[in-house]
Amino acid sequence: MTRAITQDAQRLVVKIGSALLTNNGAGLDRDAIDGWVEQIAQLLAQGKEIVLVSSGSIAEGIVRLGWKTRPGSIHELQAAAAVGQMGLIQTYESSFQRFDRLTAQILLDHDDLANRQRYLNARSALQTLIQLNVLPIVNENDTVVTDEIRFGDNDSLAALVANLIDADLLVILTDKDGLYSANPDLDSSAQLISEAMADDSSLDALAGGSNSSLGRGGMVTKLQAARLAARSGCNTVIVGGRNSEILTAVTQGQQVGTLLTASQQPLAARKQWLAGQLQVKGQLVLDAGAVKVLQQQGRSLLAVGVTQVKGQFTRGELVSCVDTGGREIARGLVNYHSDEADRIKGQGTERIAEILGYREDDELIHRDNMVIS
Repeated sequence: MTRAITQDAQRLVVKIGSALLTNNGAGLDRDAIDGWVEQIAQLLAQGKEIVLVSSGSIAEGIVRLGWKTRPGSIHELQAAAAVGQMGLIQTYESSFQRFDRLTAQILLDHDDLANRQRYLNARSALQTLIQLNVLPIVNENDTVVTDEIRFGDNDSLAALVANLIDADLLVILTDKDGLYSANPDLDSSAQLISEAMADDSSLDALAGGSNSSLGRGGMVTKLQAARLAARSGCNTVIVGGRNSEILTAVTQGQQVGTLLTASQQPLAARKQWLAGQLQVKGQLVLDAGAVKVLQQQGRSLLAVGVTQVKGQFTRGELVSCVDTGGREIARGLVNYHSDEADRIKGQGTERIAEILGYREDDELIHRDNMVIS
């Protein structure tokens, strides 16, 4: 029996951990990387959309610098990340060139995705790269991050990227075959958990007992990542990255690893997040034509349909769209600052650049970032 969820997934985030990439700290495992790259290239050729989230920069930097142990200083870790990132991206770039695939390096930190303006900027950049058939390779910006750098951080980053691009499936490649009923290193009777709901609280004790070589709590961070991804309706597979043709097996619907399912579809979950979890910062008053377009056709909001701008807001913040009587029609993430929106209200899209001196987006609010009331 196949897993339709993984077989039907069109947009995927694939996360590869440091233990796999560096063969447990021995330097980049180029043969293994070539294997994953070949599978990703095959999936891209099939029309799948993929964003790769890769750890490994610090581990590779430690090897390149000739250090025997992982340093404790944050500044030394930042230096290792800077050195290692060069080797990591060079390796990916040369490997993907075998398949005539362009790659792009994206360095993010959690603040980039917590800030609504930078969230939209990152989302737009990734969406554009996907449309251009360029493979984005995302890593945490460890060179400048101020929090303590630790293994496992990229699990949650991968989940946030899945949220960011509305992914169908997050695939976390790890040095374990999945989530077990007990620690398989200590208990020979431990059974692989094939499938569960991501929000199943009984999984916490199981993940807490794991002993991943990625560091303390390695499986815990993967379970947390699956729950974070599930907030936008994205399902997660935690699976052994060293298994032969593993990405192919996952996307063919084979029952490998642990599938953690979300309780909602991506669109429904995203709309719920927009509707209930963000504070409204301003208001756009719409004319009758814009109200009709939003309610009956589900299209994006253009500046030409706005008659009045109220409040102060910046790009990426949530605004309410109301009719002339004050009744809320929709709410969504706005693409322009309030002063810019006020200057282009009532104007056609072709005039935005003339008025502002540039045109960031055609829409004031894109339909993907809007929920109808």
